[in-house]
Amino acid sequence: MKPKVLLVDDDPFTRRLFEDLLRPKDLDLVTTGTAAEARLAFRSGDFNLAILDQRLPDGNGLDLFAEMRRERPRQLALLITGYADVRDAVRAVREGLFDYLTKPFESLEELEAVIGKALEMDRAYREISDLREALNARAGDQVIIGRSAAMERLFSQVRQAAPLDTTVLIQGESGTGKELIAKLLHALSGRAKGPLKELNCGALPESLLEASLFGFEKGAFTGAIKATPGYFEEADDGTIFLDEIADVSPKLQVSLLRVLQEGNFIRLGSTMQRSSDFRLICATNKPLEAEMEAGRFRSDLFYRINVVVLRVPPLRQRREDILPLALFFLEYFNRKFARAAGPLTPEAVALLENSYWPGNVRELKHTIERAVVINAGGPVTPPDLGISASPATSAQPSGKPLPYREARQRFEHEYFSHLLQFAEGNISESARLSGVARQNIYAHLTRADVVLKS
Repeated sequence: MKPKVLLVDDDPFTRRLFEDLLRPKDLDLVTTGTAAEARLAFRSGDFNLAILDQRLPDGNGLDLFAEMRRERPRQLALLITGYADVRDAVRAVREGLFDYLTKPFESLEELEAVIGKALEMDRAYREISDLREALNARAGDQVIIGRSAAMERLFSQVRQAAPLDTTVLIQGESGTGKELIAKLLHALSGRAKGPLKELNCGALPESLLEASLFGFEKGAFTGAIKATPGYFEEADDGTIFLDEIADVSPKLQVSLLRVLQEGNFIRLGSTMQRSSDFRLICATNKPLEAEMEAGRFRSDLFYRINVVVLRVPPLRQRREDILPLALFFLEYFNRKFARAAGPLTPEAVALLENSYWPGNVRELKHTIERAVVINAGGPVTPPDLGISASPATSAQPSGKPLPYREARQRFEHEYFSHLLQFAEGNISESARLSGVARQNIYAHLTRADVVLKS
C-alpha cells in the first residue's frame, strides 16, 4: 500500500511545490484548500501523514489537528506557516505535532527528510499496533521487534533451526535479547508443548547451579529437606536454556558434557541413574573460542554445543529497529505507569537513532522507562532521555584517517566513559553491559584513560 498524505493549504504555489516533491515518491497525495474539505477527506481515508497550513480560509491548522487527534490519537502531522510565532510553535509541540516548519522552506532536501522521518514513525506505530493485535490473539507469543535486514536474516535462521532437534548456541552482546530468541526457538520447535526451563549460569554459584540442574535427594546437603527434581529431569520432552554458558565452572562443564553425551544423570545424594530427553539451547556474550584457547572452557564441550550458531546483532548494527522498539516501550510504560508521555520529538528520535547503545535493547528499554517516569505528559524531548550523543560518531572516518592506535584510543575512551556513565559508576553493571569480565574492566578503564569517580 502506498503511504497516503493529506495536504491542507490554500496557497496554489505551496500545493504545487508539495505535488512536485511528493508525487514522484510513490505516495498517494490528496490536496485540499480548506478545513471543511480536509475534514471530509480525513473521514473518508486513512492517512499516514497530514501536512497542515496554520492559517486556512475557514480555520486554523492547529485546531484542525486537534480534531484529527480526537478521532485518531496516533495521527501524525506537520504544521507549515508563513507567520512564525514562538507561542504557536510551543503550542504545536504540546499538541503533539511531529514538526513545525516555516515558509519559505530553506531546503527542499530537509523538508523531504522531515516528511520521510514522519512516515517512518507512522509505519513504526502501525507495526506496533499490528504486533499488539497479534499478541492479543495469540497469548504467550514472544515480543521480538525487528525489521532490519540483520534481524530478518536472524529470523530466517531461527525458522530453519527451530524444527531441527539439535543443540543451538546463541551469541550476542548483553542486552540484545538472546533469551527471546531461545524462547522463539522453543515455541517453533516440535517440543513447544513441553516445558522450557531457563537458567542463568552467571547468576548462581557452582553448588546452587549444580543442584538446580541435577536435582537432589533429601539430606544431600544442609538445607535439603526434601527430594527435589532438577532442570534436567523437569525438561524431559522440552528444552533447557542455559544463559551465560561461558560462566560454568570447569567441574560443572565435565558433568554437563557427560549428560549431553549419555542422556543420563544422577541427582545429588543419589546413586540411581535417571534419563531425560531434552533439547539444549545455550547463550553467551563471550567469544567461546577465546575462552577455550585461554583454558577456561573445555574444547570437547565447546564442540558439543557449537552445532547450530545464531548471532544476535547489537542494536547499533540494526538502527532501523530503534524507532519501532522505542515506540513499543513508550506505549508499554505509558500503560504500566498510567502516563501519557509522547510523542517522541524529531530531535529525540534523532538522538535515539544516533546513540551507541552499549547496553543494546535493554539499555534502550530503560531509557524509555526513565523518560516516561520523569515526563509529566506531552512530547518526549532529548533531556527526558538522559543520554548523550553517540560516542561512535566521532570515531567515524572523516578526512585523513587517524593512525590505528590513536583511533582505537579515542574510541575506547568514549565507549568506556559512556558505559561507566550509564552504569552510574557501578563496575559490576559495567561488566554485565559490556560483556567484559569484571576483573578486566579496570585494565580497560586505565588503558582508555577513564577516571573512576569515588
